[in-house]
Amino acid sequence: MGGPIVPKTIALFLLLTLALPAEEYYRTFFHKHPVKQRIKPGEKVTTKTLDSSGKDFEGKEQSGGPNPLTGPFYVEGAEPGDAVAITFHKMRLNRNWGYSSYRLGLFAMTPDYIEKTYPPNYKMDAVRKGFAHYVPWDLDLAKNIVRLREPGSKAIVLEFPAKPMLGCVGVAPAGDFAPTSSPSGSYGGNLDYNRIGEGATVVLPVSHPGAMLFLGDGHALQGDGEPTGNGVETSMDVEFSVAIRKAAKLTGPRVETPEAIISIGSQAEFQSSLDRALEMATTDMVQQLMTDHGLEEWAAHLLIAFQGKYEVVTARGSMALVIPRSSIRKRQ
Repeated sequence: MGGPIVPKTIALFLLLTLALPAEEYYRTFFHKHPVKQRIKPGEKVTTKTLDSSGKDFEGKEQSGGPNPLTGPFYVEGAEPGDAVAITFHKMRLNRNWGYSSYRLGLFAMTPDYIEKTYPPNYKMDAVRKGFAHYVPWDLDLAKNIVRLREPGSKAIVLEFPAKPMLGCVGVAPAGDFAPTSSPSGSYGGNLDYNRIGEGATVVLPVSHPGAMLFLGDGHALQGDGEPTGNGVETSMDVEFSVAIRKAAKLTGPRVETPEAIISIGSQAEFQSSLDRALEMATTDMVQQLMTDHGLEEWAAHLLIAFQGKYEVVTARGSMALVIPRSSIRKRQ
């Protein structure tokens, strides 16, 4: 067998860094939104995202919610049929507080338990004026710690290492479809996958010239499946660059990390079962292993069967299939 068959990638790796604060935020992934900035492959871009309610790093409301998006960024040279690979070089907390829901979503529990569970309301205006179902979290930027401010548990300390991630990474979908920043799909969108953090690369199919890339919905921490319906919501400082993979013909999102390659069966929550998302992720991984890594189809099937790990990306929504890079050893 020859070496891996890798899609041709355009990446100039320019030294220029663009500092791009947003002036206007959108809440749809739409190819007709005015371009925020044209960027070249390899250019490092620094920008900021708002939290899911529209507040910035100073706590000032800059947009309505949910999930206002920074962008769109027009990637020069990206054409329909290509893929864009967005690598996040930095993803950092930039303020000392965040918030989350007070209770797991009813979608995550059995009907008999739901009848007995506590109401979602904690305290009116505790985090956002006019809302009672949020609880505040303190973010220790120096120690990279996430700590529940209130209420206090008598049993444990709700304090954990922060793991910053972006919930929304997406491009404009095909046609004139303009999905909101709440669901996900083949174009990315509100993926809410907790592996999309610093060092990760998100690969998305291009449907319009320039791809029209949007970012948003920063989380200081989020568990698998996003079972509260949110993470610890906060604003974020982000540095990224984009490469173009020509004629990649992707059908959905992929994620690459130093440790693994990942296919996502991405669909809007409640659209279909997790079974369908698992099927989508598995089918794409077979194609990824064959096209990008040169495996025979039968070898891809067996590698998935004995090295694959499935992860719930969003409860009632998307699934991911993870293959460790250590298992893709080339024959000497």
